[in-house]
Amino acid sequence: MIKYIIKRTLGLIPVFFGITLISFFVIHLAPGKPTDIQTSLNPKVSYEARLRMEKLYGLDKPIHTRYIEWLKRFVKFDFGRSYVDSRPVSEKILERIPVTLLINVSSLILILAVGIPLGILSAVRRNSFMDRATTVFAFVGFSVPEFWLALLLMSLFGISLGWLPVSGIKSLDFEYFSLFGKILDVARHIILPVSIGAFGSIAGISRYMRSSMVGIINQDFIRALRARGLKETDIVYKHALKNAILPVITILGLSVPGLIGGSVIFESIFAIPGMGRLFFESVMARDYSTIMGILSIGAILTLLGNLLADIAYSYADPRIRCGF
Repeated sequence: MIKYIIKRTLGLIPVFFGITLISFFVIHLAPGKPTDIQTSLNPKVSYEARLRMEKLYGLDKPIHTRYIEWLKRFVKFDFGRSYVDSRPVSEKILERIPVTLLINVSSLILILAVGIPLGILSAVRRNSFMDRATTVFAFVGFSVPEFWLALLLMSLFGISLGWLPVSGIKSLDFEYFSLFGKILDVARHIILPVSIGAFGSIAGISRYMRSSMVGIINQDFIRALRARGLKETDIVYKHALKNAILPVITILGLSVPGLIGGSVIFESIFAIPGMGRLFFESVMARDYSTIMGILSIGAILTLLGNLLADIAYSYADPRIRCGF
């Protein structure tokens, strides 16, 4: 098992550097430069001044040279400095990443807690009213755009009913709350973002879980277990679930990039100071250093999610541990 984990981990290293290489070249193909943002609004800035500024930032060097320099800094855990405010990129990311992780981890827990049981019940009660209702829910979850759903829920729960806050991660008087009050305040602020981030994935996971479970409970070994007189709950949750969960584990690993990418949308809508909103602001400002830092962290989290999915898959399926 340890050998398998080491092999999978080493295999992720070239994948990660391939991601950074492609990302670095793609973001530099976009029109505009960081210096354009700083000089376009000032008509007194001469062409020579722009060239000096580009030389100061190292933008006059060939793109492959800049990538090698960035890679040397990255190996030392140095993402460079932001072109916008000259702050270290690592410092800006450390300020934002706890919020994004809180929302994404909460969304993932919600997906597991709701999507998998919903899929199991839908498979066990095939062609029932509940099965049809979950099918409709899945179609709605796949079809409804996240930004549109966010605006509707903000209007309903934030403006019409006034139950939940619609922006930020904490209240203005947050520092005066007790510990329990602070936890409750943050929880109220993330209810809408977490729900919206998990909505589409819950619909998808429930469908995958249902399809996989239906295929398992119709197999001969399940009929044999029923013939032996085992309880239906034991058959479903002790024997069928272990086999049906295998494809879902893979899907969960692939859902991590979607959660990280989706945070750009709802963090911008809800004005949440997370990595998604920082990424959007950095793209608009052509802040190459910050963009690459966020993309690198996102790639690490995505590959880590896939690695954890592979490890969970190997625990669920002994054939992988044996190398079959």
